[in-house]
Amino acid sequence: MQINVNGLDTFVATGGRAFDSSLPAVVMIHGAGFDHSTWALHSRWFAHHGFAVLAPDLPGHGRSKGEALTTIADLADWTAALIDAAGASSARLIGHSMGSLIALETAARHPEKITRLDLMGTAATMSVGPDLLDAARANEHGAIDMVSIWGLGFQAGLGGSLAPGQWMHGGAQRVLEATRPGVLFTDLTACNDYQGALAAAAQLAIPVTLILGERDLMTPARAGKALAAALPNARTVVLSGAGHMMMVEKPDEVLAALRG
Repeated sequence: MQINVNGLDTFVATGGRAFDSSLPAVVMIHGAGFDHSTWALHSRWFAHHGFAVLAPDLPGHGRSKGEALTTIADLADWTAALIDAAGASSARLIGHSMGSLIALETAARHPEKITRLDLMGTAATMSVGPDLLDAARANEHGAIDMVSIWGLGFQAGLGGSLAPGQWMHGGAQRVLEATRPGVLFTDLTACNDYQGALAAAAQLAIPVTLILGERDLMTPARAGKALAAALPNARTVVLSGAGHMMMVEKPDEVLAALRG
């Protein structure tokens, strides 16, 4: 569906069912350079099991208008505005990678709106290597290659998709190739610059589940565990063999962790 957030037309996937503000709301926040399609499988499960789903394209991404926002704080305030615009009083936030930082900061800045968090592929700091930043700044395809190669675990390089005929590396690259010039660099810079995760974590009393990939090269599991240690009410699930893009690599295991 299309929804107006802060005066801009925003595309929000709802998992195949119309958004019903009387149901518990779940907001699913994608990572750097991606869009709502990150949540194609999991948004449908939640929408068909008693939840109202909002899986937005962040500003400047996918089908949403506007420019990509440059800081995690601005994206957190935007997420709170999305909840209001949808008519929900509160929401559970599920975030992947950059989306996990957005979810964490949203809960710290707008605690009255957030009931729980699920942070996937997350870390206390999300530093981005200079080679990747330089390639993204220049809009070189090498940036897309690096995100795809580093983001997917070992099994993805051998095939490994549960959907016959699907190529996980190719699928990730097609989404990133459709991203507007400059957006991936803006997102990666926002992640690299954000230093507020531990301070935000210390403020939270709500339940938080961290879902980490055992073979994640972008946000190693040890970095996620450092964040978990700063959260007063955290549960950590490490997915065996999974890389950073666990939603496509281990979709059933991710769903089990989210339901847990």
